Amino acid sequence: MSNADRPRRFLLTREPTTALADDDLPPVVARMVVEIRSDGSRTVARGAIEDLQSGERVALRADASTPMALASELAKGLLRTPALAREAVRAVLPGILRRKR
Repeated sequence: MSNADRPRRFLLTREPTTALADDDLPPVVARMVVEIRSDGSRTVARGAIEDLQSGERVALRADASTPMALASELAKGLLRTPALAREAVRAVLPGILRRKR
Protein backbone atom coordinates (compact mmCIF):
# COMPACT_ATOMS: atom_id res chain seq x y z
CA MET A 1 0.00 0.00 0.00
CA SER A 2 1.48 3.35 -1.00
CA ASN A 3 1.43 6.37 1.30
CA ALA A 4 -1.27 7.93 -0.88
CA ASP A 5 -3.54 4.89 -0.32
CA ARG A 6 -3.22 4.85 3.49
CA PRO A 7 -6.08 6.31 5.52
CA ARG A 8 -5.19 9.63 7.16
CA ARG A 9 -5.55 9.57 10.92
CA PHE A 10 -4.18 13.04 11.63
CA LEU A 11 -4.92 16.36 10.02
CA LEU A 12 -1.74 18.38 9.63
CA THR A 13 -1.95 21.94 8.42
CA ARG A 14 0.23 25.03 8.50
CA GLU A 15 -2.84 27.16 9.14
CA PRO A 16 -4.16 26.25 12.62
CA THR A 17 -7.25 28.40 12.18
CA THR A 18 -8.44 26.09 9.39
CA ALA A 19 -8.33 23.02 11.63
CA LEU A 20 -9.78 24.83 14.65
CA ALA A 21 -12.65 26.46 12.77
CA ASP A 22 -14.15 23.15 11.66
CA ASP A 23 -17.79 23.23 12.82
CA ASP A 24 -18.15 19.45 12.38
CA LEU A 25 -16.05 18.73 15.48
CA PRO A 26 -17.70 17.59 18.74
CA PRO A 27 -17.22 19.69 21.89
CA VAL A 28 -13.92 19.58 23.77
CA VAL A 29 -14.13 17.21 26.76
CA ALA A 30 -10.42 16.92 27.64
CA ARG A 31 -7.11 18.60 26.95
CA MET A 32 -3.71 16.97 26.67
CA VAL A 33 -0.34 18.68 26.31
CA VAL A 34 2.80 16.59 25.88
CA GLU A 35 6.40 17.60 25.20
CA ILE A 36 8.85 15.03 23.87
CA ARG A 37 12.60 15.28 24.41
CA SER A 38 15.29 13.03 22.99
CA ASP A 39 19.09 12.92 22.94
CA GLY A 40 19.31 9.94 20.59
CA SER A 41 19.79 7.34 23.33
CA ARG A 42 16.59 7.89 25.27
CA THR A 43 13.28 9.64 24.76
CA VAL A 44 11.21 11.29 27.48
CA ALA A 45 7.65 12.54 27.19
CA ARG A 46 6.00 14.60 29.88
CA GLY A 47 2.81 16.55 30.04
CA ALA A 48 -0.62 16.88 31.56
CA ILE A 49 -4.19 15.78 30.89
CA GLU A 50 -7.27 17.68 32.05
CA ASP A 51 -10.78 16.21 32.06
CA LEU A 52 -13.01 19.24 31.51
CA GLN A 53 -16.15 17.51 32.80
CA SER A 54 -14.77 16.47 36.18
CA GLY A 55 -12.00 19.08 36.45
CA GLU A 56 -9.47 16.34 37.18
CA ARG A 57 -5.86 17.10 36.18
CA VAL A 58 -3.16 14.47 35.91
CA ALA A 59 0.56 14.80 35.21
CA LEU A 60 2.04 12.29 32.79
CA ARG A 61 5.63 11.13 32.22
CA ALA A 62 7.01 8.31 30.11
CA ASP A 63 10.61 7.22 29.46
CA ALA A 64 11.66 4.86 26.68
CA SER A 65 14.48 4.01 24.31
CA THR A 66 12.45 3.95 21.06
CA PRO A 67 9.49 5.93 19.71
CA MET A 68 7.29 2.79 19.68
CA ALA A 69 8.17 2.01 23.29
CA LEU A 70 7.39 5.62 24.18
CA ALA A 71 3.98 5.40 22.48
CA SER A 72 3.26 2.22 24.42
CA GLU A 73 4.25 3.82 27.73
CA LEU A 74 2.09 6.88 27.00
CA ALA A 75 -0.91 4.68 26.20
CA LYS A 76 -0.44 2.74 29.44
CA GLY A 77 -0.17 5.99 31.36
CA LEU A 78 -3.37 7.32 29.84
CA LEU A 79 -5.27 4.21 30.89
CA ARG A 80 -3.92 4.54 34.45
CA THR A 81 -5.57 7.93 34.93
CA PRO A 82 -8.86 7.35 36.78
CA ALA A 83 -11.17 9.48 34.62
CA LEU A 84 -9.73 8.30 31.30
CA ALA A 85 -9.68 4.67 32.41
CA ARG A 86 -13.32 4.95 33.45
CA GLU A 87 -14.27 6.43 30.07
CA ALA A 88 -12.31 3.74 28.22
CA VAL A 89 -14.16 1.02 30.12
CA ARG A 90 -17.51 2.68 29.41
CA ALA A 91 -16.64 2.86 25.71
CA VAL A 92 -15.72 -0.84 25.57
CA LEU A 93 -18.50 -2.27 27.77
CA PRO A 94 -21.44 -1.74 25.39
CA GLY A 95 -19.65 -3.71 22.67
CA ILE A 96 -18.78 -6.53 25.07
CA LEU A 97 -22.31 -6.70 26.47
CA ARG A 98 -23.83 -6.83 22.98
CA ARG A 99 -21.55 -9.72 21.96
CA LYS A 100 -22.46 -11.82 25.04
CA ARG A 101 -26.21 -11.76 24.36
